Amino acid sequence: MRSLGGALVTAVVGLCVVLVTPTAAAAPACQATVSDGAGPFGRGSPPARPSIGKGHVLSGVILSSLTCTPIAGARVELWQANAKGQYVRALSGTVRVDRTGRFRFESPYPVSYEGRSPHIHLRVVAPAHDILLTRYEPARGARRGSLRLVLVPQAV
Repeated sequence: MRSLGGALVTAVVGLCVVLVTPTAAAAPACQATVSDGAGPFGRGSPPARPSIGKGHVLSGVILSSLTCTPIAGARVELWQANAKGQYVRALSGTVRVDRTGRFRFESPYPVSYEGRSPHIHLRVVAPAHDILLTRYEPARGARRGSLRLVLVPQAV
């Protein structure tokens, strides 16, 4: 009988932990991606297209810093420079994230110019969130890259 009582106490304590733990973890916070504020933006949105060439695939997920949940409906604008360091529409594209916050963009491997490392500029626009301007620098010669971009909700 004594072991039965111990089992009941363990079950109740375990139940309390289950009831308390989700409440404590219900609103996890994600570290927001730091905006670098630079890029070839202000030229309008690039054309909607998931590919501008072959050689490198960039994929990623867009999350909210408040809940760490995916932001469906976000728009990701991507710009690459040509060998002369010019940002042209032919090397740009806009993709929409899916309902899980994921995106995929295929392009030539970014070029380096004027001593700058190869990179792709990104502008992420999402409902009820601040716009994020950032850039991605692939590992040397990498054919694939992945990003986790975390946006800050707009102040109410």
